[in-house]
Amino acid sequence: MRMTTSDLDLATAAAAGDAAAFSSLLERHYDSLFRLAFRLTGSKAEAEDLTQDVCLALPTKLKNFSGQAKVSTWLYRVMVNAAHDRRRKQSRSAKLAKGWGDWEKNRASANAETAAQIDWLHQAMTILSPDLRDTLALVLDDVTHKDAADILGVSEGTVSWRISKAKRTLREAHAKEDRI
Repeated sequence: MRMTTSDLDLATAAAAGDAAAFSSLLERHYDSLFRLAFRLTGSKAEAEDLTQDVCLALPTKLKNFSGQAKVSTWLYRVMVNAAHDRRRKQSRSAKLAKGWGDWEKNRASANAETAAQIDWLHQAMTILSPDLRDTLALVLDDVTHKDAADILGVSEGTVSWRISKAKRTLREAHAKEDRI
């Protein structure tokens, strides 16, 4: 498949079983799906697992793709849904494994200020509710408020409100850390 083939054509062909079209579609969107997964999970290992799970499920899911949304928007929605499912499973597992200890996340090197800020943001995002975290992750991935609204199934106003609330919560958390 040439790069001039539209995402919609690739998705349609992939849904019909065209392995080359599926491969091209994944090649185009894998990196953005991984970035979103990383923002949703805050962990490289979790993001890799989640992205692989989504990619493995895509051949079946593509059969239900109606073409009413952009392929990228639809793929983001699939990723957000998969992250929600994973969180629910982890929550159930955490309740069952209560008392077994906490797992630490890998951190970027504290030597570089930018790496430290990014690390802080990814860690701080875990204090946000899933709705705020999902919305912020999409916007940080340069998804427009309109597309984020479509992906999340909410209004653009709700996306704007969630971003405002997430920023305020993160500012308060940062200010609290500075006082400590």
